[in-house]
Amino acid sequence: MYLWMLAVVVAYFIKGLCGFANTLVFTAILSFGSVNANISPIDLLLGYPANVILTWENRKNLDPKVYIPLAVLVLAGSIPGAFLLKNVDARAIKLVFGVVVVALGAEMLSREYSKKRVPSSRLVLAIIGVVAGVLCGLFGVGALLAAYVNRVTDEDSSFKANISAVFIVDNTFRIILYSALGLLTFDTVLSVLKLIPFALLGLFLGIKCSNHMDGKNVKKITSVLLVLSGISLILKNL
Repeated sequence: MYLWMLAVVVAYFIKGLCGFANTLVFTAILSFGSVNANISPIDLLLGYPANVILTWENRKNLDPKVYIPLAVLVLAGSIPGAFLLKNVDARAIKLVFGVVVVALGAEMLSREYSKKRVPSSRLVLAIIGVVAGVLCGLFGVGALLAAYVNRVTDEDSSFKANISAVFIVDNTFRIILYSALGLLTFDTVLSVLKLIPFALLGLFLGIKCSNHMDGKNVKKITSVLLVLSGISLILKNL
């Protein structure tokens, strides 16, 4: 249980700092001793209040033009998901997805170090947005979603507000789905109740830390986490 407590604090510190990547950190720490079927439902329930808090904290920076279309795409991701998961090797999809995320993260990091700001192509943004929504709906993985929101927001608070609003929609859908599949058990809820104080501790420490950091540094950390998310997906599905 101590490892779970540590994993929760670290994962939600990153969540408070960057607005995402809690699942990446949480799963990476616990995957050596626990199966994903036990990790994901707990992270899902812990992530819901965290996303609500981040959205409320940064509510002044919510942009309906950013979060509403992506929220719709996330919900729409459940439709092709049924077909793809039944007829296509999900591992192959995740491998390609991982390579794309690594490339996008590296490109975003290079943009932060570049003195000359190059505007993003609307076509590229549209493609990223569609694929991000579908894959988030399919697998609950928000790395590509983060890549999209990072490109269309300028401030750290705007990034957190809009991506957290989309995650709330995704979390709501997956809570219903997991409940229907019997993955959310009474024991899962008990574990979440024990771990939620540690999640809130990590989250608020991350928020406080980000408030004292330069926004560019937070974006650089976000880009690095995207690269690590992609590498993690590639390694898990080789």
